[in-house]
Amino acid sequence: MVSNFSRQSRQRRERLLIVGCGDVGQRVLRLLKGRWTVYALTSQPARTAELRALGAIPLVGNLDDSHTLARLAGLADRVLHLAPPPSQGHHDPRTRHLLEALSRHGQPLHLVYASTTGVYGDCGGARFDETRAVNPRNDRAWRRVDAEEQLRAWGRRTGCAVTVLRVPGIYALDREGGDPRDRVARGMPVLQHEDDVYTNHIHADDLARACLLALLKGRPQRILHASDSSEMRMGDYYTMVAEMAGLPLPQRIRRDQAAAHFSPMQMSFLGESRRLINRRLLKELGLKLRYPTPREALAEGLTRQTGG
Repeated sequence: MVSNFSRQSRQRRERLLIVGCGDVGQRVLRLLKGRWTVYALTSQPARTAELRALGAIPLVGNLDDSHTLARLAGLADRVLHLAPPPSQGHHDPRTRHLLEALSRHGQPLHLVYASTTGVYGDCGGARFDETRAVNPRNDRAWRRVDAEEQLRAWGRRTGCAVTVLRVPGIYALDREGGDPRDRVARGMPVLQHEDDVYTNHIHADDLARACLLALLKGRPQRILHASDSSEMRMGDYYTMVAEMAGLPLPQRIRRDQAAAHFSPMQMSFLGESRRLINRRLLKELGLKLRYPTPREALAEGLTRQTGG
């Protein structure tokens, strides 16, 4: 895949804007290794040196303040939108402000947005593809639906190709807040099998590769599941993590006991069960998953960390 980016940059140096350059955005920067001109929008001036060291041109701006986004107009050929919506409300004004800024002098050729699979709500463990209707169950998911609708309507109106990646749980042993061993080490319980839910995953490195391929090959106004090929119940996932990492197995509890152990947000995740079909990701983008299931990633990461 790296050769595709090299060939592209020999033809004409691409200009990419990353909006929300956190962990995944930084992995994208490392994949590109200076082959493209990359601008990174940050609301934190203290991060400019860090982003510059990774090969990006930092831009300070705040999606909550549209007046700070004027420099984005006409800046890039492609945009990777990784910024989350605000923490309250049914709508995403941040995406609206971004689109207003991008529209001032034409528009980019392609925009890729990282949404969430939470837009589907609870699916009772059903296996499905991207044609399933959304059914958000909380404000957090409604904000993502609003962002998706804004982006796809804008793409149809302006001619910009918009690709939406619906992303499940992101993990990696070197990702802050994304190492599944942390939860197991804290002794957090899991649901007993009959109460458990199916959960979906994507390794952060595979997600970064998916973002880049979507920027080059994503179909206009297309939605894709940016998920690996595993089908695991949440309790089985954390039990596997414990076994592989040599940690105590998590306690199994009934659903009616869960509220005493989990926050309201965690409880919302325990109320949603689905199995995602990722055929579009693999066939349309041609992504070969480095980690088809979490087992491969955990085995490799644990071996690397122990020097085996």
